[in-house]
Amino acid sequence: MAASATPPSTAHLALPFFDDGHRTLARELLPWAAGQSVDERDDRPACRDWVKRLGQGGWLRYCVPAASGGALERLDSRALVLLRETLAFHSPLADFAFAMQGLGSGAITLAGSAAQQRDYLRAVAQGDKIAAFALSEPEAGSDVGAMAMQAVATPQGWRLDGQKTWISNGGIADFYCVFAKTDPAAGSRGITAFLVDANAPGLDTSAHIEVMAPHPLATLNFEGCTVEREAQLGELNGGFKLAMRTLDIFRASVAGAALGMARRALAEAVRHASNRRMFGQTLADFQLTQAKLGEMAALIDSAALLTYRAAWMRDDSEARGAPPAGDITAAAAMAKMCATENASRVIDMALQMHGGLGVKVGSKVESLYRDIRSLRIYEGATEVQQLIIGKSVLRSAA
Repeated sequence: MAASATPPSTAHLALPFFDDGHRTLARELLPWAAGQSVDERDDRPACRDWVKRLGQGGWLRYCVPAASGGALERLDSRALVLLRETLAFHSPLADFAFAMQGLGSGAITLAGSAAQQRDYLRAVAQGDKIAAFALSEPEAGSDVGAMAMQAVATPQGWRLDGQKTWISNGGIADFYCVFAKTDPAAGSRGITAFLVDANAPGLDTSAHIEVMAPHPLATLNFEGCTVEREAQLGELNGGFKLAMRTLDIFRASVAGAALGMARRALAEAVRHASNRRMFGQTLADFQLTQAKLGEMAALIDSAALLTYRAAWMRDDSEARGAPPAGDITAAAAMAKMCATENASRVIDMALQMHGGLGVKVGSKVESLYRDIRSLRIYEGATEVQQLIIGKSVLRSAA
């Protein structure tokens, strides 16, 4: 984890999307995040370390509601965005650890029984249990309805057979929120969610996946995996809607993580340009450099406004108990698409500005270049977000 010489700006906290509670949260998190030092050379122990630290620091309490030991009455999208933005600025792996605690337990918050919420959510908030969200399969990524994994009712409970892949926290999680077909002929309407503990008989999580920006990933193999009847999470055959509701809560926060990485890249670019001398002046003295920095700042701010708007729309709707002021799904899609795509451009420009130093393994912009890439794919690829937005435009014009 490379420390930043320049703390991130907090000017955006003055925007009307946030209230005093959000501003206090962000300002308290900044020094905490800057003060952490985690050896991230091995992503699995590092991720466990981050979960422990985030739990002890009280930050994971924002992943669950107050009734289960959370910091706020309900999950708050703006708080999640600010937390992920700040954590990603300092350490994308810290952001990953935080996000997966929320995503992996989100379905329990939304649909879990009182016993399930008691047994899992408080432990998630304290960092005592690591959560994972198991939806994707080898032939079912964006097309969730193509899911092949099945869950069959037995006299003792359920038997799960199939495979999940690209599962974040795979191999280190204490439990998995798993989605499987309970009515194979019904497509997406025949999916049910289950809570599967890591030690469940018939579950193998040993197939780790190595990726360009190391973080815990694995393929999960279920061969006659047995769970109790009480492991069913939410309504029978209601798993698709539950998965989408869970993803909707956290989609804007992915944009927040992208903002954090982009802001760090801009900070690194400004620092380098201000100190690098050539032809008798600094790199920052050249108009071409100033133009690039201006473009980077505009890309970040435009994505930030979309991100904060999407988070505000969801929170406002929840607080009023009324439909959102606009298409919240499309707003979240716009935020994720623009923030992740813009962040990729910003980081690429920052790397280019560093010249050869930008591709040196171990430099901050080099790691950011690898870290940002997966955000354009997971939790809905850019192309999927474009389809969501396009369909919303057509509906509004009908």
